[in-house]
Amino acid sequence: MNIQKKTNQPSIASFFSKTDSSIIKTPKKESEPPSIRVENKEVIKSPSSDSEDKPFALAPTKKSRKRVLSFDESGPDEKSNASNENIKKTPTKAVKQMKIIDTKIEINDEKDSIFTKIEQTTITPIEQKTITDTQSYNPGKTNYDPINDACWKLGSDVPYSSLSTTLLLIEETSARLEIIRILSNFFRSVLSLSSRDLVHCVYLCVNKVAPDYDGIELGIGETIIMKAIADSTGRTVEQLKLDYKSKGDLGLVAEASRSTQRTMFKPKPLTVSLVYKKLKEIAQLTGNKSQQRKGDIIKSLLVSCQSHETRYLVRSLIGKLRIGLAEQSMLVALAHACIRNEYSNLKETTLKEHLDNGTHAVKDAFCQCPSYDILVDALVDKGGIDKLKDLCKATPGIPMKPMLAHPSKGIDEILKRCGQSEFACEYKYDGERAQIHLTDDGKIYIYSRNSENNTSKYPDIIERIPNAFQSNVKSLILDGECVAYDIEQKKLLPFQTLSTRKRKDADIKEIKVQVCIFAFDLLYLNGESLVEKSFRERRRLLHESIVCIPGELVFAESRTTSNIDEINMYLEQSVKDGCEGLMVKTLDDDATYEIAKRSHKWLKLKKDYLDGVGDTLDLVVIGGYTGTGKRTGVYGGYLLACYDKDNEEYQCICKLGTGFTDELLVSLGNSLEPHIIQKPLAYYRYSSSLTPDVWFDAVKVWEVKCADLSLSPHHHAAIGLVDEGKGISLRFPRFLHERQDKSVEDATSAEQVADLYRRQEKIKKIDPDNQADDDDDMY
Repeated sequence: MNIQKKTNQPSIASFFSKTDSSIIKTPKKESEPPSIRVENKEVIKSPSSDSEDKPFALAPTKKSRKRVLSFDESGPDEKSNASNENIKKTPTKAVKQMKIIDTKIEINDEKDSIFTKIEQTTITPIEQKTITDTQSYNPGKTNYDPINDACWKLGSDVPYSSLSTTLLLIEETSARLEIIRILSNFFRSVLSLSSRDLVHCVYLCVNKVAPDYDGIELGIGETIIMKAIADSTGRTVEQLKLDYKSKGDLGLVAEASRSTQRTMFKPKPLTVSLVYKKLKEIAQLTGNKSQQRKGDIIKSLLVSCQSHETRYLVRSLIGKLRIGLAEQSMLVALAHACIRNEYSNLKETTLKEHLDNGTHAVKDAFCQCPSYDILVDALVDKGGIDKLKDLCKATPGIPMKPMLAHPSKGIDEILKRCGQSEFACEYKYDGERAQIHLTDDGKIYIYSRNSENNTSKYPDIIERIPNAFQSNVKSLILDGECVAYDIEQKKLLPFQTLSTRKRKDADIKEIKVQVCIFAFDLLYLNGESLVEKSFRERRRLLHESIVCIPGELVFAESRTTSNIDEINMYLEQSVKDGCEGLMVKTLDDDATYEIAKRSHKWLKLKKDYLDGVGDTLDLVVIGGYTGTGKRTGVYGGYLLACYDKDNEEYQCICKLGTGFTDELLVSLGNSLEPHIIQKPLAYYRYSSSLTPDVWFDAVKVWEVKCADLSLSPHHHAAIGLVDEGKGISLRFPRFLHERQDKSVEDATSAEQVADLYRRQEKIKKIDPDNQADDDDDMY
C-alpha cells in the first residue's frame, strides 16, 4: 500500500525546520498516538492511527504491509526496492530517535511491532547537483554547465518554469548571438537530463505544436482565454479588458492577475511535456462544446502556473510569443547544443568549425524535411548530426523549403552572372507557388512556399492532376506556379483574382476562379531525390514524367538562349502574355536545386526593373497614421519595415500613403484592427520622429514599388550595411497588393535592401567598388 499525500493536508516541507533553532511539533489529541516530531533534522517516530488522510499516521494492522518513505528537503517521495541492511527492531509503543542523512525508512507493520530500517544511500553527482531551486535557474549564466546548473533531476520531466525562465531571458535580450547562447544552454540541459522532452521544448519555443503542413494552429480566441483567466483568478472579464487595453499584452495581464491570487495549497508544478500535450489537445478540439472544453483545459493550466509561466502560456494560446526568437535562431541554438555536448572538452577556437558545420547540417536537414519530430529524433536517438543527411531528406508528403531567385537589374547583369554557359529563360507567372506531392500510396498534396497545406484549397487540381502523370510515375515532388486562368479566353489572370478563392475547404462545385498549374521543376521521382542533379537533367525528367493538359497542367513557357536581343523580345512577350517578366536559370554549371536559398543561379527579371529599382519589396506593416480630410475615419498612411535576419528585428523603411483606393483603405484597416498593440514590440527599430498613431503586431506583408532608394537619417532599414549612421528609405513608395503567401520572416531582408540600393545606376557611378556581395542568401 502506497502512502500518498492528500491535497487537503499541509506539505511535509512545512514540518521540517530550515534552521537548527526552530522546532515544529504536530498537535496531539488524547485519542491519537504520538506523531512524528522533527528537531534539528532528527526524526522521532512512533506508531499512530492508520489514516490515508494523515500522511504521517502509520499504525500496525493485522495484514503485513511494506511502505518505503524517502525524506528530503521537498517532502516525502514514494520509493521502492529498499535493501535489507541495518534492520533494527523497536517495541510497539517505544519512541526511537534516528538521524536522517538522505535516509530511506522502510516500515513493516505487524501485530505488535514495527521494523524500521535505515539505509544511508549514496547520491550520484548528477542527482546531487541538479537538485536546485527553480527560481534561481539561469541559462544565461557564464560557463553554464548543462548538468550542474540545471534545475531538475536526471530522468525527470523538464519543468515548464525552466522554459519560461529561458523565454523571459530571451525576451529581455536584443543581441542575436546572446539569444542563441541562452537557448542553447537550456537545450544542452534538456539533452543531458531529459532528452525525450527536447522535441516538446523545441515546438514551444517556436510557438507550434505540429509541423506547418499538418495545419494544426494554436491561436485561440481571446474571449475564451479571458474567461478562463477570470474564472481561475477571481477577476471579472471587464477588469481584464481594461488591463488589456492599457498593457496591450494578454500574457502580462494574466501574469499580473495570477500574482495577486493566493491559494491555500501549492499546485503541482507544470512540466513542458504536459503543457505541450494540453496545447495540442486544445488545438485539435472540434465539435459540440469544444469551446467549453478548451476553456476547462486552459483553466486547469492557469491554476498550476507560477510566476512568468502564466505570461508565456497565455501567449502560446494566442499564437504570439513576442520574444523576438526566429526559427532560424532556434535551429542554430539546437545545433550548438548538440555540438557543445558532444565536444565539451574542446577549446572555443577549435570548437568553432564544428559549430559552423553542425549549424549548416541542421538547417539543411530542416529545409529538406521541415518536421521537428523527425529532426529531433534523428539528433537524439538515431546517430546525431552526422546522420542527418541520411535521415532527413526529401520525402513525398513532407514539403521542402523552395529555392528562390535573386532580382536582376538588367540583361547585362544576367550575362555577367551566367557567363558563357547556357541558361533557360522562363515566364515569371503572377500566381502562387505550388509544390505538388504524389506519395507511394497515390495520395496528392499541394503545399505553399511557406509549407502550408493547400490541398483543401485546390480540390479541382487534386481531381484532375492524376491524368497528367505518366504510368511509370509512382511518387514525385513537382515545383510549379498556380495561376488564375480564364479557360474560355485562354488567358492568364492577375494574382488578385486568384486571391479571391476560398483559402480552405473549398467546395469544387462552388469554385468560380479556375486555375492552371505551370510546372517548371522536378525535385523527387520514384524514390530518388533530384535536388543534387543539374537543372537540365531535372527538366528532362520533368518532361518525361508529365503529360500536358491545356488549361490544367502545362510546362512553363521557356526558351534557351544567350542572345541579348532575343532576351529583350522574350521579356516583352512575357509581359504581353500577362506575366511579370522572366526567370533566368543556369542549366549546367552549379545548377542544383538549392533548397531554402535565394540563389544567384536563378535570377528574376521584371519589366519594372528596367525603369528604376531592381525589384518590388515585400514589407511588414508595423504602424498606422490616422487619416484626415477625405481619409477621415480610416488610416491615411502606414509605417512599413523590412526584416533584419541577423538581429531578428523589423527596421522601418518608409511611410506609405499611395496606391490605395477608398474601398481598399477600409478593407485593409479592418483587417489590421485585430492586430493593434498598445506599444511597439521590443524588436521594432524606428525613429521617434516617425512614431505612428497606432502600432500593429508584425503579421501583414505588403508588396510595394518605389522610384528609388536613398540614405535616410530617420529610417533604420539596413543601417550599418551601407552607411554607419544612416539607414535606407524608399522614395515615392506605392502599394501594389497584400502578400498572403508570405510570412513576415519572408519579407524583404535588410541585406536585400542594401543590395537594391547598391545596384542603382546613380550609386554605381558614385562608388563602383561598393557593389553587392555575390554570396547566396539563406532563405
